[in-house]
Amino acid sequence: MIFEERVDTKDICTIPNVLSFMRILLIVPFMIMFLYEKYVAAAIMIGVSGLTDCFDGFLARKLHQVSEFGKLLDPIADKLTLLAVGVAMCIMSPEIITIMVILIIKDILMIIGGSTLVKNKIKPPQARWYGKLGTILFYLSVCIIVVLKIADIQIPYLSLILLSITAVSMIFALVKYFLLFLELVKNAEENQVKKGE
Repeated sequence: MIFEERVDTKDICTIPNVLSFMRILLIVPFMIMFLYEKYVAAAIMIGVSGLTDCFDGFLARKLHQVSEFGKLLDPIADKLTLLAVGVAMCIMSPEIITIMVILIIKDILMIIGGSTLVKNKIKPPQARWYGKLGTILFYLSVCIIVVLKIADIQIPYLSLILLSITAVSMIFALVKYFLLFLELVKNAEENQVKKGE
C-alpha cells in the first residue's frame, strides 16, 4: 500500500502517542536512578515504560487513533528504551554484552527497513505480536535480573539465559518482519506495474 498521507497535527496529540512520548521521557530518570544504584526506582520506571508499551497499541485500535505518525513513533520509543536498558544491563552484567550486540544489530536493521519503506512511499506495517513478544520478554528479563540484584540473590548464568531467550525471540521477530518487508515491497512494485498498464 502506497504511503501518501501527510502527518496531521491531530494525529500527533493522541493518547497512544502521548504514551509513546512518555516512554521516551522515562529513559532519562531510569538511567539516572540506575547509575546511582537506586534499583527499585529504576525497576519502577522500566515497569511503567513496559506498561505504556503494552497499552499504546491496544488504545490506538480501541479509540480509533491509529496514525502513521504513531506507527513510526512506537518502534522508535521501543528501540531507544531497549538501548538504554541494554546499556544499563551491560554495566550491571558485562557477560551479556554479546547478546546486547545482537539485539542492537537487530534494531538497526529494523530501522533501516522502516526507513527504506518510508523512502519508497510504502506504508510501514503495524507492530505484530512477535515484535511485541520480544519487547515484553526483554522487560520481564530486566525486571527479574534487577529484583535479584536488589535482593542480592546469586543465580549463576540466569541473566545470560533470560536474555538469550529474549534474543532468540527478537531474531525470530526480525526474520518475520523481513519477510513482511519483502511482501510489502513486492506488492508496491506490482501496484506500480498495474498503474503503468
